[in-house]
Amino acid sequence: MENRILLSCRDASLGYENEPLLEHLSFSVAPGDYVCVVGENGSGKSTLLKSLLGLLRPLAGEIDCPAQRAMELGYLPQQTAAQRDFPATVEEVVLSGFLNARTHRFFYTAAQRSAALMHMGKLGVLELRRRCYRELSGGQQQRVLLCRALCAAKELLILDEPVTGLDPAAAQDLYKTLRYLNEQEHLAILMVTHDMPAALREAKNILHVGKGSWFYGTVAEYLASPVGKRFGGERR
Repeated sequence: MENRILLSCRDASLGYENEPLLEHLSFSVAPGDYVCVVGENGSGKSTLLKSLLGLLRPLAGEIDCPAQRAMELGYLPQQTAAQRDFPATVEEVVLSGFLNARTHRFFYTAAQRSAALMHMGKLGVLELRRRCYRELSGGQQQRVLLCRALCAAKELLILDEPVTGLDPAAAQDLYKTLRYLNEQEHLAILMVTHDMPAALREAKNILHVGKGSWFYGTVAEYLASPVGKRFGGERR
């Protein structure tokens, strides 16, 4: 069994200008974990995400992300309208996932290009590699962005509302892909989502954040908890 920790929060208080939204938060993500972060709007999910990515310092406690220090973390953000209209080829978008690993090189290496092709083939967008990204459907764009994130993610993938704006078929297809990456390639996943049915179906652990409170545990533990009994009914 793996004992390594890819990301951890230890008694962390998160917020802005000394006003915490979340307090005394403690949880960790290990290789092969699948964590869904749920909660109502304004509960602190975006604050948590910024803190985990190192964009916001905790007010107290500690956040440690060895996967990020080792450059083994991939991030799939929510798309903006401008990003959906990005005038680049699919292959160029996917390869940009290696930018942080290029250091002082001006060109992508043969190994990076090979890895990009492998990810595109694995996610079913290889035949689109010469197409312009902005010409693709929403589901195709998300697959391309997931390929891009996989170029950076060797062990941990963080996703922010990845099915927003997708039709039901495309959303289910994306969940199927994430399940494969988690179960077959042992990629740890942390996903912020409003899709409670999918969270309860796909995740191994649930992190529920509320204003001033939080819960972390397995899906079964969550459903047996007071907050899970209140919100878990949304799965049907």
